Amino acid sequence: MELANIEKLLKKYLNAETSIAEENTLKEYFLSDNVAPHLQEYEALFSYFAVSKQERYTKTIQLKSQKRNWKWLSVAASVVLLFSVYSGYNSYQKKRANEIYAQSMEQFALLSQNLNKGTMALNHLQHLESTTNKIFKQPKEN
Repeated sequence: MELANIEKLLKKYLNAETSIAEENTLKEYFLSDNVAPHLQEYEALFSYFAVSKQERYTKTIQLKSQKRNWKWLSVAASVVLLFSVYSGYNSYQKKRANEIYAQSMEQFALLSQNLNKGTMALNHLQHLESTTNKIFKQPKEN
């Protein structure tokens, strides 16, 4: 291999512009015994990649399983749901009672107004009766 070609490939490699085939060419060159002295610093990099590719981790990895206790979660959700339904029902009952109270007050006000009209009419009739009694001189009956 030409040294100039290797230097060009190395510059492309350092700029992350090489293809897989070009990287394999560089790897073969730096793993061989005839590396140019001014490129010996890159030999450690490519030999590290070759060695690390062969390494295997043999210990078992203990993963902590994060099991959630779904029973408690469902019980808590049920309690929250029941509490919200209960409080919603109470607020609905209060609102309904207030509406009924307001309707009753309107009905009583209308009844009171009509009774007051009747009382005023009776007052006029009583005044008319007392006037006619004065005119015809009839004694009052109690």
